[in-house]
Amino acid sequence: VVAPEVSLHIKPSKDFVMKMYPVPFTYEEMKKEFNAFFHVSFEEGPFLTRVFKLFEGMKRITNFWISSCEHLLKNHELIKYLEESKF
Repeated sequence: VVAPEVSLHIKPSKDFVMKMYPVPFTYEEMKKEFNAFFHVSFEEGPFLTRVFKLFEGMKRITNFWISSCEHLLKNHELIKYLEESKF
């Protein structure tokens, strides 16, 4: 399994080989954004205000995934390992 060092769901296991790569954010930062997004999902208020807040939250969460993908692709050492091992 190839995964970022910071993940809410993917955890190392003895059942599979795990290759992790660094990302420029912490678990706490990511969890804070997800919690804020879920909190906004259940807020009351004007519909358009809630939609705007949800959209902004989705943009911030999406930035975590984009950053994670960019750092994987820029990790030449890991990419080389994956190619050589025919991952």
